[in-house]
This record gives sequence, structure tokens and C-alpha cells, in this order.
Amino acid sequence: MNNNIRFELSFKNISQLDNKLNFCKLNNINNINIPCKGLIKKELFNSTFKYISENYSEFNVTYHYSLYHQYSKNKEKSYHDFLDFVNSSQTNKNYEILLVSGSNKKKNFDSVDVLDYLKKEKNLKVKFGIAYNPYLKKFYNIYSERERFERKISTGLINSIWFQYGTDIKVLQNEVTYLKKVAKEEKLNLFGSLFIPSKQFIARFKFRPWKEVYISKKCLYSLDNFFDFTNDLVGFYKKNNITPVIESDFSSSEKLDSVYSFLENER
Repeated sequence: MNNNIRFELSFKNISQLDNKLNFCKLNNINNINIPCKGLIKKELFNSTFKYISENYSEFNVTYHYSLYHQYSKNKEKSYHDFLDFVNSSQTNKNYEILLVSGSNKKKNFDSVDVLDYLKKEKNLKVKFGIAYNPYLKKFYNIYSERERFERKISTGLINSIWFQYGTDIKVLQNEVTYLKKVAKEEKLNLFGSLFIPSKQFIARFKFRPWKEVYISKKCLYSLDNFFDFTNDLVGFYKKNNITPVIESDFSSSEKLDSVYSFLENER
């Protein structure tokens, strides 16, 4: 079952990372994602890549490369740093890169721009994952997501789409149908964010909602409704061949069992 799920790791330092990687090994978790946000950026992000490369090369790792968080001094230096990272990752077939613009897009240096730059690179033998937020148009009056997707897919450098979390399956279905239509000649892997409902998660989101992440009041004010929605979302992912990416903490036997309880139909 673990081959059909990915787990995103959250950590504050290399010691915590090591503990979580060992937990993954003990529980036969092979597919992990390393985010690039919060404390995991710049030096810690780069150290993480080096540490996993040297000590845990058996994992299938997707690195989220945030052009916002990894930005340094100017566009030229930042692009050079990104190319260095890409070239390093090409030496290991178990590594992939999810390219994201970040919470605040840099002018002339977001994922669309960088993919255009990459088209001109010679001997580039890597393809990238891209993020897609299905909820921007309906809930945030942002109409550019489809246009940006079409520009990204036209580069020929994309092999996966990673859906932002949200709680409107009808909107998600519409966007999945659209993406499959536009990318019909491309062989794309699809991934979808998944959170395990809890009182703590709801309280945190109410206190500080995440930018451009839509969670309905129905879910935020009823844990039972949130559980029901999550079961529906897991079913939708399975029906549409979308691999779940677990973003909730899973680093204890109890929490991992809670994750698996939502995915029991895949056992």
C-alpha cells in the first residue's frame, strides 16, 4: 500500500529529519516529500538534500523547490543556484523536483519564467512537477491558474501535477477534467494533498488560515463532516488515479494508523 502514497516530512533540523527517516524505514515508507517552507529553506533545505543523498539514497524523494524561499540576491544568482540543484539531482534516479513559485511570486522569476529559461538549457535530462490550485478562480477571484498551466505544459518539461488542498470536490473534478483535456498527449502523474482531520488542525486553521487554501465552514465547524469529506476525497483520488500526499504529521504509530484508516480501501 505504501507504494501508492507519499508522505511529506516536517522537521526543524537534521536531527529531527534523521529520526523521521528512521521511522519511515521501520514502517516501510519509501516515498517521501521534502517541502521548502518555514524553517526548511536555504541552508537547511540544501543540507537536507546533501544528508539524504549521503545517508538515505534508498528513498524515493520529491524535493519541493520554492523559487521564493530559495531566492538569493538577484535573478541570475538564484537561477544559477537552481541549476546547480537540478544538476545534482540528476545523478540520482530516485529524486524528483516539484517546482513552485512560492507564497509571493518573484517578478520575472516564478515557475513559468524559470521553465521558459530551462527550455534553452542543453543536456537537461530532468522533468519537473508543477503545483496546481483548483480553487483560485471560484474562491479567490484569481483567473490565471489555467493560463499558467498551459504555458508550463507547453514547455515539454512537465511530468507531474500536484493539486493544492481544498474541500470542494466538484471544483476539483472540473479542473481535473480540464487538465486531462489540455494535457491529453502528455503522460502525467497526478498527486493530491491530503490532511487527516483533527481538532488541532481545525483550531490552527481557524486561527491562521493558509493563503489561498480553501476549507469550507462545513468542515471547519464539524469534525464529523471533515471526516466524511476526507473519505470522499480519498475515494475521488483513487477513482482518478491521483496519488495521495499525506501532509499531516504521521511520525508515531498512532498517527500512522490514523492515516491508514482513511486509505483502508486500498489495502
